[in-house]
Amino acid sequence: MDLKNYAKKEKIKYFMVTYTDLFGVQRAKLVPASAISDMQKDGAGFAGFASWLDMTPAYPDMLAVPDPQSVIKLPWKKDVAWLASNCMMEGKLVEQAPRNVLNKAIDRAKKSNMRVRTGVEAEFFLLTPDGSAISDPYDNAEKPCYDQQALMRRYDVIAEICDYLGALGWGPYQNDHEDANGQFEMNFEFDDALRTADKHSFFKFMVKSVAEKHGLRATFMPKPIESLTGNGCHAHISVWDLKAKKNVFASKKSDIGLSKEGLHFLGGIISHAKAMAAITNPTVNSYKRINAPRTLSGASWAPNTITWTENNRTHMVRVPDAGRFELRLPDGATNPYLLQAAIITAGLNGVEKKLDPGERSNTNMYEDAKAIAKAEKLPLNLLDALRAFDKDKSFKEGLGKLFSDSFIKLKMEEWHSYTAHFSEWEKRNTLDI
Repeated sequence: MDLKNYAKKEKIKYFMVTYTDLFGVQRAKLVPASAISDMQKDGAGFAGFASWLDMTPAYPDMLAVPDPQSVIKLPWKKDVAWLASNCMMEGKLVEQAPRNVLNKAIDRAKKSNMRVRTGVEAEFFLLTPDGSAISDPYDNAEKPCYDQQALMRRYDVIAEICDYLGALGWGPYQNDHEDANGQFEMNFEFDDALRTADKHSFFKFMVKSVAEKHGLRATFMPKPIESLTGNGCHAHISVWDLKAKKNVFASKKSDIGLSKEGLHFLGGIISHAKAMAAITNPTVNSYKRINAPRTLSGASWAPNTITWTENNRTHMVRVPDAGRFELRLPDGATNPYLLQAAIITAGLNGVEKKLDPGERSNTNMYEDAKAIAKAEKLPLNLLDALRAFDKDKSFKEGLGKLFSDSFIKLKMEEWHSYTAHFSEWEKRNTLDI
């Protein structure tokens, strides 16, 4: 697609040429339509060190080369179009750049005649502008999930976003008030992994922008309010043939509708779960969601153990129907591109090594003490997850050594920054010792 012609046809004045750094932060330059031809050819210049990438100020320009297939006209500002980019430096792909990591994983899947298709359920809170409280003071029920009145009090925000999803052709199909006060979820149809990652990235941008327009603040933070359920980002996963005609995961011979390939892919997810957590749950705050005590509603709705099941939401993975499964581990802080790359890498390792996911269970993993004691546990904090990632050689190699080393390095720096911080809790509990 020629972006200059697209600009003329769609009456675009500006393009947002964007990339996503290792921490999932979106970076952008606003490019006039008159200059987009040069940007499409050579890319927009960025200083990589200025974002969360493992670079220094001495590095040459990093060029974000827009992918024209990713273009999205902003529904709320129709003379601006958003573009995801592939990062280059001195004529080569930047190996640590998340979208490049995902493209590499997709290419690996293609060599095995596999087309990974996914959907995401990105939960978010609507808060006051300063982020200090839930924006709706009347949203205070003990069990607020699916609350009709609370949903309709935020109708203007939710309906506007849903209308935009429909206009973009994403196939929105349901919106609801989630399990925490002030929390919402909006669902749209699944797609190829790269398209889902681009949509996920844009969705977060759109939700925040529309919320700001209405004088609110949207956050995807894993656990923004201590006593309430956190923001998950459940991923629904299936694998198809390259023409997307046949669901490779589906099997009528299986009692749960999951083929041998599907079980092996799931085996890879189970096998690499501890290492994956560094990517699916990438912040200090993430571990206040997946290792959370009972919330005000009665359940955290997040996994604590590396287990799988048929249709039981207390496990890390569930198989709700034939031909797909849901990974309930990721949270709102996960990088949209690295999430998909981690799923594909772990799953392909499982297929190639014919890994067994182990015995499935239908027990309540929030209450069955014996099952909980027996099950393998998820990391307790970001440090444990990073150490598990660093020890998982095949997972690191699958994602790429340079990326893995850079990600671990920057995240360890973040962990050290966190541990160096003196908290109010420390003063309150140790001042009188």
